[in-house]
Amino acid sequence: MNRRHFVLNVICPDRTGIVAELSGFVSAQGGWVDEADFFTDDASGKFFARLAVRTEGLEFEAFKDAFGQSVAEDMEWRMTDTAVAKKSVILVTREGHCLHDLLGRVRSGDYPMDVQCVIGNHEDLRPIAEAYVLPFHFVPFPKDAVGKREAFDKVAAIVDPIEPDAIVLAKFMQILPPDLCEKWAGRAINIHHSFLPSFMGARPYHQAYTRGVKQIGATCHYATTDLDDGPIIEQDVIRVNHKYTPDDLRRIGRDAETLVLARGLRWHLEDRVMVYGNRTVIFN
Repeated sequence: MNRRHFVLNVICPDRTGIVAELSGFVSAQGGWVDEADFFTDDASGKFFARLAVRTEGLEFEAFKDAFGQSVAEDMEWRMTDTAVAKKSVILVTREGHCLHDLLGRVRSGDYPMDVQCVIGNHEDLRPIAEAYVLPFHFVPFPKDAVGKREAFDKVAAIVDPIEPDAIVLAKFMQILPPDLCEKWAGRAINIHHSFLPSFMGARPYHQAYTRGVKQIGATCHYATTDLDDGPIIEQDVIRVNHKYTPDDLRRIGRDAETLVLARGLRWHLEDRVMVYGNRTVIFN
């Protein structure tokens, strides 16, 4: 929907009448719900909701304050305005397929993301960023632990002042230190080139080849202190057979990586992803 909306996300204990409370609040404020999604997790007793409310006749801060004062007593909630572009920073290494795809989607005007800059630990992808008139920051990553930590500090010094809504690890191929995982929790989004939880860690295509799998995949997930084990946003697979070499798997796997990252990141930017524990509810 191209119309401007206020998007409300809610997590709270399930109870009778909560949908009526939410819709009644919107109606009382003179709002109109264009999109509504609800889910109850029976195991935890948690209720999840996402409402997209038309903004005609409404003022964001007043609407947000009214919700906080009248409805949100026992709720974990968040409200955003689709008129405010979601800022992002993209971190890359040498492989450019995901960067090409994301920047092409943004350039076409069909992707809700305002890219502030690209950060690379090699210079290879600078021409791509510059072709889209985006700042490119080169931060080399030495192999020693001290040098790598200093490099991450330099990356954080670029990222944090921007206060991005998404830090996109678009084949960045570096493991975020625990403090950055915590600081960027719910914003650092990684694309991993396997169908997690299979083949975590390095060289998953070689692991898949050795195992003789008949499907390979990709996983878009939030980065956490547990390597390749953060809440999953999106996944997909491609069928393969015994003829494929590790290089073949890597080549066709790029298609899955590109699409899975694009879909998962879009859902994050549209506030369609709700995290609880190590799981996600996706209202897509």
